[in-house]
Amino acid sequence: MSAVLGSRFERVRARTVRLCAPLSAEDAQLQSMADASPAKWHLAHTTWFFETFVLGPIGVAALDPAFAFLFNSYYEAAGPRAQRDRRGLVSRPSLAEVHAYRSDVDRRVLGAIVEGRLAGAESVIELGLHHEQQHQELILTDIKHALGTQLTRPAYRSDLVGARQGAESLAFASHDGGVVQIGAGDDGFAFDNERPRHRVILEPFELASRCVTNRDVQAFIADGGYRTPELWLSDGWATVQREGWTAPLYWDDDGALYDLAGVRAIDPDETACHVSYYEADAIARWAGARLPTEAEWEHAAERSDLVPDQADEDRLHPGAVWQWTQSAYSAYPGYRPLAGALGEYNGKFMSGQMVLRGGSCFTPHGHARPTYRNFFPPHARWQMTGVRFARDVTSRS
Repeated sequence: MSAVLGSRFERVRARTVRLCAPLSAEDAQLQSMADASPAKWHLAHTTWFFETFVLGPIGVAALDPAFAFLFNSYYEAAGPRAQRDRRGLVSRPSLAEVHAYRSDVDRRVLGAIVEGRLAGAESVIELGLHHEQQHQELILTDIKHALGTQLTRPAYRSDLVGARQGAESLAFASHDGGVVQIGAGDDGFAFDNERPRHRVILEPFELASRCVTNRDVQAFIADGGYRTPELWLSDGWATVQREGWTAPLYWDDDGALYDLAGVRAIDPDETACHVSYYEADAIARWAGARLPTEAEWEHAAERSDLVPDQADEDRLHPGAVWQWTQSAYSAYPGYRPLAGALGEYNGKFMSGQMVLRGGSCFTPHGHARPTYRNFFPPHARWQMTGVRFARDVTSRS
């Protein structure tokens, strides 16, 4: 068991470093908005997680006590921390010192695994690895925002392979509904918010065979979608007016968009991404459809492959997107958070967020599953988020 766990630890930790390798020290320092974090902070925070929750309980002293203040994210029980919107102001420690911090903690964790001192801590290590994979996805979305909002919009990598493929025709698959079970079972890894498995009642519904494409969004725009208040939720329309939205994030008026390879023409057949919940809901209403509930999505995923193939490090554009559901992020019946500080991981965010399902082209291999509950506030657009339509069977003409 120790050899398998140690090997997985090394693979996941190495991938984070590899994702940051194309960045200069200046790139890694950037924080383009409060919701995003610098790549350097991600490198340090994921290390602090293992130092605090894996090494700390076996009596290993922290390398630098100041790192707990700088690199704690939101764990109140772990002590005070720097404001989230000030992470980009942390120039010291340097990027080289953060990499040295990672190497030191990695050495200590691997040594403790080999020596058998972490027996019983396997579940915390596994949680830490999935936590790091979440941050791998955030590194890509955050650096995309940092580079894509610059004046010259430079590429993250110039050698990325474009995703060029024709879109399939849109069709709908019928699902009977009834009393079904959703949520993770007792076996295997899942975050605490995916449990317990429980029963829900579904009416018959239909789910689209594919996600919305850029061509679909272009038709929505051409039909005045961003100028038609009847299509929007009240908060969504207020956001459109306040932010001046006229297209998804990273789209230009001249038919170009920004992705991690730089600026290029919009491909109409590509899966649309970087739309908020508000936009997803409006586009679905315009199309005579709606967003699925998370229970509908998961029930359908158990019978078809809705969880996409995940990140190919040489092809980092849709492809796959996280799919908005109409479900507010809340606790399942019988939900119990983890004990101690790790209980802050998911439960305290169950307010003002909407659930997304599936996975994106930024999601690491082996990280997503049909029961995975991602969540973001309804205005968020910098994530790889898109739309899959659903319909009520009884409402069809």
